[in-house]
Amino acid sequence: EVQLQASGGGWVQAGGSLRLSCTASGFLFDEYSLGWFRQAPGKEREGVSCISSREGRSWYIDSVKGRFIGSSDSAKKTVYLQMNTLKPEDTAVYYCGACFVVDYSGSYRVFVDNRVDFGSWGQGTQVTVSS
Repeated sequence: EVQLQASGGGWVQAGGSLRLSCTASGFLFDEYSLGWFRQAPGKEREGVSCISSREGRSWYIDSVKGRFIGSSDSAKKTVYLQMNTLKPEDTAVYYCGACFVVDYSGSYRVFVDNRVDFGSWGQGTQVTVSS
């Protein structure tokens, strides 16, 4: 059974930082990219970052590029998202999931990789940024 457990959210003031973690089990960690998705109240879920442990690369959507840093630890089967210079518009529930990236002339979009059936999204982790 595939399981993804996200943690690390919290409340911060604008300009602050948080580090999210997502620990995976039940599938071949290095075979798929894992990433972060977020959903703000009243909005659709959007992909934020995709991290490939096998390639040692991370991709980001434009709105977080330069502020968020993705990383992975294959031994711990964990991906991380270091979020710096947080803005109120970053407020959302953050989820982790398998991902892939589409490059639109240098602007990336992150999508769910449905080859990994991880069932439901789970509870995610709440990030709240106050102004």
